[in-house]
Amino acid sequence: MADHNKPEITKAGDSRPDKHGLLSEPIPDVLKRLTVPMIFGMVAILMFNLVDTFFISLLGTEALAAVSFTFPITFAINCITMGISVGISTSIGRLLGSGDTRSAARLTTHGLLLAVMMMVLASTLGVLTIEPLFSLIGARADLLPIISDYMSIWYLAIPLLVIPMAGNSAIRATGDAKTPAKIMILAGAINGALDPLLIFGIGPFPELGVKGAAIASGISWAFALAGSLHVLIKREKLVAPPQLSRLVGDWRQILQIGTPAGLSNALNPLSGALLMALLAIQGTASVAAYGAAMRIESILITVMMALGSALMPFMAQNLGADKPQRAFAALFTAMRFAILFQLLIFIMMVPLSWPLSSLFSQDPAVQSQLWHYLVLVPASYGLQAVCMLLISALNAMHRPVDALIWNLLRLFALLLPLAWLGSTLHGTKGLFVGIAVANAVSGLTAYLYAVRLRRRWHAEPIS
Repeated sequence: MADHNKPEITKAGDSRPDKHGLLSEPIPDVLKRLTVPMIFGMVAILMFNLVDTFFISLLGTEALAAVSFTFPITFAINCITMGISVGISTSIGRLLGSGDTRSAARLTTHGLLLAVMMMVLASTLGVLTIEPLFSLIGARADLLPIISDYMSIWYLAIPLLVIPMAGNSAIRATGDAKTPAKIMILAGAINGALDPLLIFGIGPFPELGVKGAAIASGISWAFALAGSLHVLIKREKLVAPPQLSRLVGDWRQILQIGTPAGLSNALNPLSGALLMALLAIQGTASVAAYGAAMRIESILITVMMALGSALMPFMAQNLGADKPQRAFAALFTAMRFAILFQLLIFIMMVPLSWPLSSLFSQDPAVQSQLWHYLVLVPASYGLQAVCMLLISALNAMHRPVDALIWNLLRLFALLLPLAWLGSTLHGTKGLFVGIAVANAVSGLTAYLYAVRLRRRWHAEPIS
């Protein structure tokens, strides 16, 4: 009987060799080769943001507060590009897996055009609404001129970032994770070097304050753009003349995947803000402890985030090559690794939990709450990663609405209600227990759902 959940595979066009081994080499080796460079790329992005924040903080509390108000808006706009990047990556991965490199090049070109067009529209609207928008989200009148100085430059520069973000996703779809990581590391280094020069006016450079931080970011994005386009055009041959007759169809395909993926990304900061509101009821110490915990958590789950990003092109190519058994074998290999790796991290974290709590705060109340978080929640990171990997797999399978539903269920049907229940029963400690239980339940149900999906795709392991 035909499986109507399977996409129809078309093996049209010319073929290219499996040069990165996604279709043939041992699965653990390929996943490792894809994941490790992504870890470095993600660390580079994290450092990019930390460097900006550090140098801006030297301008004073008002400058730091003003730029802090920009984070929700900049993240929301970047969600547009992140969604389109997922749409491009999974679509190209399928086409490359089926050997249709001509269509892959066409779709890459059309995807980049779509990303640039949407970002230009968003930034134009943003420039026209800086003061009313930031007033609406609570910025004081005295901070608005500083916000305007920063965002007026940022909005002009952000179209430069959209091509390396989307372009790097296309490069990763080929199975090459090293090149995008190198591009982002280079961009981060350029940003870090230019920040102090342009913010403080060192040497021949003008003193531009927060404008200097935005200009430094724009220049670094321009270098990333040049590097990404060079690889796409010269090496991968994934840029082709646009075909107007196929433009709307390709945009529709990308948006069908990218829109739910972008919305799914936006759910994480929204749920974080609601969690923060719950913690605010418990007191300032609880809020401070959770803020510190999020910084530590961003490090502890970096490998899992990179693994999820690596899994997507792997599964997309193998599904495109009509190898569902290999695609699902990679998913379950990644899930087993996630559980074991994060368990090892938790065991290592237990003796470090109190020293880390003392490092992040001198306040005994904050230290106590942070310690509770570090001995409770990281125990569930492995199962949280299982759910994250399922969401990546669903995007690779061109089931982005299912991926969005899973993220909605994880955050709004499990995490927030259980956190609220825990806080009601046992304060901040109970809230942290609620987070851990939600991660565990979502991971276990995600694993069972993945087993069911494998059966529906007739992708059971060969005995």
